[in-house]
Formats: sequence, C-alpha cells, structure tokens
Amino acid sequence: MLSRRNVRVKVMQVLYAGNRDESMSNDEVMKEYWKKIEDSFELLLFSLYCIMQIVRSASDDYEKRKSKHLPTELDKIFTPKLWDNSMIQGLARNGFINQKFEKCGFAQKVDKDLFKTIYNEFARQEPYIEFISKPTTDDDTLEMLLELFRFCRKNEIFTELIEDQYSNWEDDKSLIIGAIKKVLKSLPSDDKKVIMEHYPDSETTKDYGELLLSKSLSEDKALLSLVEPVLQNWDAERVAVLDMIMIKMALTEFLYCPTIPAKVTLNEYVELSKTYSTSKSKEFINGILDRMMQDLKSKNLLIKEGRGLIDD
Repeated sequence: MLSRRNVRVKVMQVLYAGNRDESMSNDEVMKEYWKKIEDSFELLLFSLYCIMQIVRSASDDYEKRKSKHLPTELDKIFTPKLWDNSMIQGLARNGFINQKFEKCGFAQKVDKDLFKTIYNEFARQEPYIEFISKPTTDDDTLEMLLELFRFCRKNEIFTELIEDQYSNWEDDKSLIIGAIKKVLKSLPSDDKKVIMEHYPDSETTKDYGELLLSKSLSEDKALLSLVEPVLQNWDAERVAVLDMIMIKMALTEFLYCPTIPAKVTLNEYVELSKTYSTSKSKEFINGILDRMMQDLKSKNLLIKEGRGLIDD
C-alpha cells in the first residue's frame, strides 16, 4: 500500500524528531518509524470502519421514516439498501476485519452520533435520493458507496474525525483513497486478503525504508563530511534542519540504493521540499543534490545497477 514517497516522508519525520529530541536513541527512532508504518495500515482500517458505520445509519433512517405519522413520498419508498446489500453485509460479516476493528478499539474512539450526522447530510444529496427512488443493481450500489466516500472526503466532520485520530491522514490520503476504492470493489468477500493485500509490503518498508533510516542514522557524520564541501559559501549549521535531513537522505539513496536511479532520487526530494520545507528549499536542495550527484560520479562512488540508472 505504501509507496517509496510515503516511506521517505516517514523516515524524514522520525529523523527530524530525533534531531529535535537528543534523548532519543537510534533504536527509539527506528521504533517510531515502524509505529508510523503500522499507523498507515490502521488509518486504512479506521477509514473503512467509518464508512461502514455511516452506512449502518441507513437502517436507523429506515426505522425512523417508517414511524412517521405523515410520511413523504420518499419516506414511503425508502429502503435501507445502502446498508442492506451483499457488499456491505459481506464486510459486516467478515470476521477477520471485524477482529481488526475491535483490536484497534475503534468503537471507543468515536462518538457514534457523528456517523449519523454525516449520513444525514449525505441523505440530502441528490445522487442518494435518486438511488433510493429507483430500482438499482449491484453496480449502482457500488457507485453509491464510492459516491459516499467522495462526499466524506469533502465533509468537514469526517475530515476532522480522521485527523483527530490520525495525524498522517494528509501524508497518506491518496494511497488510503486508492486502497478503500479497491476494497469496496472487491466486496462481497469474507477473505482476509481483501484487507491484508493492502498491508505495507516489506520490500518498501523494510528493504528500502529501514535501510534508508538505518544508514541515515549510522552514517550521519560520514554523510555530513560529503555534503559540507559541496555547500560552497554555506555553513552547514545555517542550513535548515529539514533541508539537511533531506539532503542526507538523498545522499544515502545515492550511495546505498543501487536500484533507484540517481535523478529519480534527486527529483523526489525536490518534490518533498515543496510540501514540507520553505519556499526557497526547492532550488537549494536541487542545486546541492545535483552537485553531489556529479561529485560522486567523478569519484566513482555513484554505483547503480542496470544501464542508465545514473543519468535516467
């Protein structure tokens, strides 16, 4: 589920935390990294849990409409089919996923009235009213579940609910969205693979991420000794902490990740700087990394596997 970019962000964040808190040992920094990896998967589970609870409110809505003394035409034809369908019921009966929900304690984390509030806002949307008002197929139900998820991502209550529990929502949002869509499209299913296939893979998190972090920590002084001559008129202590962390991380990739093209590494950290550092960081990091790349090439220290990985 996690991409290298997501992993870079998490490594960057824990390196920054370690820099700010000198009492943190390297082992503690590594432990914090793995916690962030687990938090990403838990965020996926929590997002899925929220969707299921919002949809469950359709059943309460149905009971409420049935009890009206003066029902509207919509009340008369209303059915809880957003909840009472094979896809959502398959999810509700998936023992493995529900065990995960319970283990994470989701039911105790959220006021259930928030789910009802979000549902009630969604129930006033024209696509949902049309869905209720006509015969529908499984494809229609899937599209409505996807529409609900789109609505939730724009809903202030839902966004605050997610962000209150998981600070990594903004960092991981695009991958969570993609994973949720895949899960919904794979329903109904009682197989644990429906969710576990989205568990962060070891190739990305361990072979790449753990290596990136461990080398950035253990080789910190050696990395700085390579960076300082390239800074030219800049004193290393004057470089923004986050910028120096990203430069050292990129240098670690240059030296210890032979399958990642050097220019890919350069471009990725320039992109990260746009989001996570200052307005001037993009040009600064681009210039430093370009000079570092050329310097390492001239010293035959930039060893990449496969043709073209240095320059492509």
